[in-house]
Amino acid sequence: MATQTREMPIQPVATSVPIVPPRNPILGRIAVYLLILFGAALVLIPFAWMLSTSLTLTSRLFVYPPDLIPDPVAWENYTEAWTALPVSFTRFAANTIFITVLAMTAEIFSVSIVAYGFARYQFPGRDGLFILLLGSMMLPGVVLQVPGFLIWRQLNLLDTYDPLTVGAWFAWGPSYVFLLRQFFLSIPVDIDEAARLDGANAFQIYYRIMLPLIKPALLAISVLSFVGNWNNFSGALIYLNSLEKFPIVLALKFFERTLSNNVPPFNYMMAMATIMTIPMIILYFVAQRYFIEGITVGGVKG
Repeated sequence: MATQTREMPIQPVATSVPIVPPRNPILGRIAVYLLILFGAALVLIPFAWMLSTSLTLTSRLFVYPPDLIPDPVAWENYTEAWTALPVSFTRFAANTIFITVLAMTAEIFSVSIVAYGFARYQFPGRDGLFILLLGSMMLPGVVLQVPGFLIWRQLNLLDTYDPLTVGAWFAWGPSYVFLLRQFFLSIPVDIDEAARLDGANAFQIYYRIMLPLIKPALLAISVLSFVGNWNNFSGALIYLNSLEKFPIVLALKFFERTLSNNVPPFNYMMAMATIMTIPMIILYFVAQRYFIEGITVGGVKG
């Protein structure tokens, strides 16, 4: 008699699955906002302190506890600081604008041409030269100061604006060349070929077609170049000797000559530093969208 076998049902093995509580998106968003506010406070506190000091009377500079909100508010610090030095700050401001605009214009023009050449033309040693250019970014700026000073002294161009502006015509910003090259590489070569078929030469393709296509990158470089040349303290300190040729960033140092009761007029210094900061803040907010787009997109394209 055949025996019947019954198959035992397979019992599932009980496993302990950890129960993950659902995340609260509101708490996460609050944490992110608090972190952003904390970072913004760290950035804005020095600026707020500078603004507060610029509106403080000289007799109230070193009181304890310090006055975070000046009482009374000394708006006259700005007018007095403007004429406190033997040379008016109008001259210093004109010098700063001249150096910054000239160097920025030259830098944008030169780095865009160099980047266009690296991105569009094949020539012997191109890749090695580009690597050498990027390698120059590794050199500390202080290493180049002594050779640069000796060269300009040999050319008898000390105490002129040439050391602060002439180098910009030779693409002295390798990081800017890299950024623009990435943008040029992201543009199809077919556009160049179509322009050549229409009779455009190399410069017309570069100036009329390529530059408008990389407008975000150009504006980003303009902001960075403006800030770098506007705040170029070490270059002005090394190459300029005459007070009437100083930019604002160097003229601030000479407020120590206007001592009052052996106390440096920090309120005057902060007043002029505030005026010096305003153009950079306005420029950033005007070109903020293009600046962010130029930095982020140019870093990943190519």
